[in-house]
Amino acid sequence: MSSYNSRAFWALTLLGLLTPFLGWAQNLSGRVVDAANATPLIGASVVWLGTSQATSTDGTGFFSLKPAPAGQTAVVVSYIGYKSDTVQVQGHENPVVKLKALTALQEVTVTGKQDRYSALTPTNSQVITAKDLTKSACCNLAESFETNASVEVSTSDAVSGAKQIQMLGLDGAYTLMTTDNVPALRGLATPYRLNYLSGTYIEAIDIIKGTGSVLNGYESISGQVNVRLKDPEKSDRLYVNLYGNSLAKWDANVNTSFTLTPKLSTVLMLHTDQISNRVDRNNDGFLDLPLGKHYNVFNKWKYNTGKQWVAEIGFQALRETRTGGQVGYRSGMPQREGSFYGTESETDRVSGFSKTSYTFKNKPYQSIGLILSGTRHVFDSHYGVRNYDGHQNSGLANLIFQSAFGNTAHTYKTGLSYQYEDYKENLAGQKLSRKERVPGAFFEYIYQNSANLTLVGGIRADHHNLYGWVYTPRFNVKYDLNPNSILRLAAGKGFRVANPIAENVASLISNRAFYFQNDLQPEKAWNLGGSFTQYFEVGERKGAFITDYYYTTFQNQIVPDMYSSPYQVAFTNLNGRSFSKSFQAELQYELTSMLDIKAAYKYFDVRTTYNDQLLRRPFIPNHRAFLNLGFATPFDKWRADLTAQWFGKREVPSMEHDMNQHESSIMTRTVHPYAVFNGQITRAFKRWEVYLGGENLLDYKQKDPIIAADQPFSQNFDASMVWAPVIGRVIYAGMRFTIK
Repeated sequence: MSSYNSRAFWALTLLGLLTPFLGWAQNLSGRVVDAANATPLIGASVVWLGTSQATSTDGTGFFSLKPAPAGQTAVVVSYIGYKSDTVQVQGHENPVVKLKALTALQEVTVTGKQDRYSALTPTNSQVITAKDLTKSACCNLAESFETNASVEVSTSDAVSGAKQIQMLGLDGAYTLMTTDNVPALRGLATPYRLNYLSGTYIEAIDIIKGTGSVLNGYESISGQVNVRLKDPEKSDRLYVNLYGNSLAKWDANVNTSFTLTPKLSTVLMLHTDQISNRVDRNNDGFLDLPLGKHYNVFNKWKYNTGKQWVAEIGFQALRETRTGGQVGYRSGMPQREGSFYGTESETDRVSGFSKTSYTFKNKPYQSIGLILSGTRHVFDSHYGVRNYDGHQNSGLANLIFQSAFGNTAHTYKTGLSYQYEDYKENLAGQKLSRKERVPGAFFEYIYQNSANLTLVGGIRADHHNLYGWVYTPRFNVKYDLNPNSILRLAAGKGFRVANPIAENVASLISNRAFYFQNDLQPEKAWNLGGSFTQYFEVGERKGAFITDYYYTTFQNQIVPDMYSSPYQVAFTNLNGRSFSKSFQAELQYELTSMLDIKAAYKYFDVRTTYNDQLLRRPFIPNHRAFLNLGFATPFDKWRADLTAQWFGKREVPSMEHDMNQHESSIMTRTVHPYAVFNGQITRAFKRWEVYLGGENLLDYKQKDPIIAADQPFSQNFDASMVWAPVIGRVIYAGMRFTIK
């Protein structure tokens, strides 16, 4: 055989031997999901069998693994809390690996009956589930947090019925609120925004402590509350919830969903609540709860090809009227000395959003998405002799591209955004307006090894037409000490332009003069902190212990000073220090197969500089405690829940005034601790549920919450000094009807 023919023979022979393996000369791509519900498993380990050549799944469960070593045709896929699996992948393109959860380990859920602390996300995240939402009256967003320890809801004044949330000891204005991860319910909607989403619209609520991700903007300072609305593809065909309470307030809710084609589905959600009964239980001459009517409709559509394209659009429209004040007040009455004092507000709100995403063919880890949203919010109101009207038009565009560097252990998200805000306010003839145009860009890098470490670093650069360049860095790290012990650290900066009047509407229900410092500047703050989560078993019963600490320090803050004078509230830029220290420890444990317990203790140290003196922020107690007991029989035929919250001493501004006192001195007083108990019992049938419950079961009320209630047009009148419940015991009942 010639030398040439000999070389050709051996080359062909070698080619024939290698032919079975040539298909593995390219990366192996695939996806790892939960076998039960097909949700992606983030950070799952994928290893060629018998080797150390490995990768991990990205934020959508996809992986890309370098070509197999010679002779290898199988991979080992593993994930904390799931049964590992060895999968033959030869001849399979883009395999989908379905892992089954181990019943002996808790991956996200302590139990199905408890709030869930995520073991996966790099941020300190908690989920309020759909089942948790049925543990209380829950006819709007304000009542959705009653069985949760991390977010608190308080009444802002004794007349308007407005409520606000608090997180990390800071007002709700510092918490970014989103619906389906789209910023919403901002700006002038702040006073009554917790009423604008019915509890029946909500599938779950994500609570994230700390500044979070740069993708959602620069405004988050204390955390984020993301409301996940009902998914058209998964919603019940019909859901009805009717509610009524002892104040003669009633709610009606109807959800209905349709699958129009295999790719197109929609859900229509309707809500109304009404109260026309005049209630004055403390006999101060003022209604304990304003009269009102609320009509709300939300329609959501989803188009899902099942492959590369997914699109969602949603529309909401609502109208709300409120009438409060003295029992004898009637709408339209003149406001002057000798007549009845009254408050009225009328709100019209329309909003919409769209979300469109495309996943690149043969690159499941790479996608691009566009989010658009717009809102028009209009209200007219008066509080006694003081009128307050406002208009807000908002628009947001967010373009996000996601891909990987080399392999899915190193992924990134980057994009562009544009935010537009047009505010017009009129306070007793004083007109305030501004237009914000903010183009921006962001980049976020995520590193996930196949074992126990996740790093997320991001930065935003936004150009504000009024305040110039804004830079927002944020960083999160998650480290699994072992499968049941998780440590998280977080640091980041937040920036926001305050709306002082809307965020302090309670002060309008007084005869305090409003004073605004010239050239109010945006608020800027750094938030640093971390958490530790320990899952455990005692006597074959599962539990979790979660503790966290966060420190927020302001570079600038709009300070509403109610300390210095009982006759005015002054809004000024921060001149000195302002900070919040927040500590929380929570225990969740399954005492028996039918009884769960959640207990939490919180400590807050919140201080701000007033008149060159660093003082405790008014109305915020240092110590709080929380307890929730949840009972359920097999198949949830009977359910019962009891929630207790204890609030320690707190300082509030003193309304006493000494004419001989130096004007720069500070007047305060300390109020006593108190506790509030809520409870509910539910009986479930095949499609029906009936429930009976009570709020503030011990009937605790703040004594004389309205100062000078008998002289509402005098200088001393003030209904904003509220630190405890104004309404006493409320008994309610309702029913739910469901067709799956």
